[in-house]
Amino acid sequence: MPSLFDTVARIAFGFAALVLIVLAILTMAYGVGAAAGALLRWDDVGGAVLNAVGYVVISIAVFEVAKYIIEEELVREREMRIASEARRSLTKFISTIAIAVFLEGLVIVFRVSHEQLSDLVYPSLLLVTGVVMVLGLGLFQRLSADVERRVDSDDRRNERMEEERQADPEASSPGRT
Repeated sequence: MPSLFDTVARIAFGFAALVLIVLAILTMAYGVGAAAGALLRWDDVGGAVLNAVGYVVISIAVFEVAKYIIEEELVREREMRIASEARRSLTKFISTIAIAVFLEGLVIVFRVSHEQLSDLVYPSLLLVTGVVMVLGLGLFQRLSADVERRVDSDDRRNERMEEERQADPEASSPGRT
């Protein structure tokens, strides 16, 4: 039976996820609506479409955060016990955010490249941030895979030793040398 704190935390996470999903849908609807309005007026359609892409990308990232909260805090009733499970979950989450950062950077590059080239500093830094995120994710993958291999090897060795003890109880008795 979950404690009161666990129940309250699950309700709070559920509410936060629901709010994020609603905001993601509203953000996407706003971007698409603004692009449709510009298309109907035939007023700065290119800019409106680029803005819509930006809003959709942001809404996808927000939705992914909500999905992550639901999967990790509501659906799972236990903490991740296996390192590979945590690595896969975090990799999927960070990959989605990195893709959103790259897409947003590209959208802003296209938008400002038609205006002032001096405004390219921010989108360029955004793209560099995406690269750093991917490099960091690669380092995390490498380090955590090494740890997983060591832990798995130790677990297998311990299981073999336990099986040997169970198969030959006298071999593991304290009086024998």
